[in-house]
Formats: sequence, C-alpha cells, structure tokens
Amino acid sequence: MGENASFWESLIYAHPTCTTWKQEAEGSIYHLASIFFVVGFMGGSGFFGLLYVFSLLGLGFLCSSVWAWLDVCAADIFSWNFVLFTICFVQFVYVTYQVRSVAFDREFQELYSALFQPLGISLTVYRKIVLCCDAEVITLEKEHCYAMQGKTPIDKLSLLVSGRIRVTVDGEFLHYIFPLQFLDSPEWDSLRPTEEGIFQVTLTAETDCRYVAWRRKKLYLLFAKHRFISRLFSILIGSDIAEKLYALNDRVHVGQGFRYDIRLPNFYHVALPETPPVPPSQHSHHLQRGSPRRKPAGVTNCGSFLTP
Repeated sequence: MGENASFWESLIYAHPTCTTWKQEAEGSIYHLASIFFVVGFMGGSGFFGLLYVFSLLGLGFLCSSVWAWLDVCAADIFSWNFVLFTICFVQFVYVTYQVRSVAFDREFQELYSALFQPLGISLTVYRKIVLCCDAEVITLEKEHCYAMQGKTPIDKLSLLVSGRIRVTVDGEFLHYIFPLQFLDSPEWDSLRPTEEGIFQVTLTAETDCRYVAWRRKKLYLLFAKHRFISRLFSILIGSDIAEKLYALNDRVHVGQGFRYDIRLPNFYHVALPETPPVPPSQHSHHLQRGSPRRKPAGVTNCGSFLTP
C-alpha cells in the first residue's frame, strides 16, 4: 500500500508545479489545430461521416506537429502528433477506397435512394443485399406472367423496380403491385425456410416491368450471417403484406357473405353448417390457418369456397 502511495505521490508531486503562467498566447497554428479537433469530433456515422472525421482530425494532428516542431521544439510531441496524423491519413485513404468501390447501376442506386437510404441502411449493408441477387435486374415483358396460379413454385422473393403487376385469382382481379413493392411477400411469409409451396394467385405484367429477385436459399443464408438484414427484410415484408391486405379490403365478395380475396396461401375458408336461411348480413365468416400442403377436411384454398 505504501509503495502504491509513493508511486502516485511521485507521479503527482515529482515534477515542478506551474508557479507562473505564460502571458502570451500560443501561436495561431496551435489554435487552428484545436479548432480542427473540435469540428472534427462533430462528425456523424457512415462512410461520409468517417471521411469527415478522419480528414479534420488529420488536419488537426498535422497542425499540432507543425506547432511542436516550430514553437515548442519538442521531438516527442512532434512524433506523437505526426504518428496520429499518419494514422488518420491512412484511414481516410482506406474509407475513400471503400466508397469508390461501392458503386451500383442506376436502377440499384435509385432503389437505394428510394427504399433503403431513408431507413438508415449503409452502403456496405446494401452492397451485401445487392450481391445476394447477383446485382441483376430482370425484365418482364407486358402480358407475361411472373407466376401462375397452382403451377409456379415459391422459390424466390422479388421486388418490383418499375412497371405494374396485376394480381388475379381464378381470373378475378385482386389488386395491383406497384414499384418498390414485393411481388410475392405473402407467399414468402406463409412458408418456413424448409417448406415448399406454389402460388395461389396469378401475377401478370400489365406494362413492361423490371424487378430484382433473391433466391430463397441464398437469401436465407444471408439472413443467417447478418441478423440485421434479416430484421430489415422482416419489417419490409410485413409492411408490404399490410399494404396488400389493405388494398384487398372489401374488394371482392361472393354470395352469402363469403370473402376469398386474401392472398396468403395458408389461409382457408371453412364451410358453414346447415342452418335455416338468415339475412346475408348475419352469416358468419370464419378463417382457419393451416399448412398450405395439408388441408383439413371440408376446407378449400383461397380463391374457392364451399357452398353450405
């Protein structure tokens, strides 16, 4: 304990105290360095925030090095500041290289500006998302089908970049899909990673369309490596499904109060039991959730219904 006390006493009291203070201020270079430090520490995050911080801190350490060399004439102060300036300069060059290497085609850049940048997604994270779809934008010509009811397997997740998609079930119109909306978000959300399924609706291009597609297995591998991207897509898909269900609300009805306009393939309509005739407004509407590949008895898929 005594040794520790003597150490701290020697550390504090061994050097001479300041009995007199300098009347004149330090040179302008010293104050310029302090200004660079103050402004530099106000930088933000992300690539451009790092460029801002490292550039101003580097200038501050450079000014401190010049001040130590010319005014203080202290080799240790000069050496430390020059080493810190070198580190900031190397970091600045490295971040600049990363910014230049993160370059996208026009459509991917517009997609980032419209959808991902407002959510605060960095370019490095967005690059992982783009690489997962092989940085490819697919063209779908007018009146060509993206998916056919009961035939096309659910093996990818696609996001419409331009154009308009018409969604129908048994030839009946349900809703449109517009740019920045997923083409198959309800189908994606209805299946577990290990499950397989087919579309219960038909998606037809009403105009020439362009879309980005992520394969299921490849996208799930990306989710496993980056939980943040998994949560991001979960939020985007949930919001997209909510918009689609809102668009379907009260759009399609059939007789006796049945409604079959929900796109989720694992929602089914249950037949009503035999009851005396009642006004249509008093008919009950039941939904039962189950596996898209194993249907309960007396239950049909979306787009069809049982007559009681």
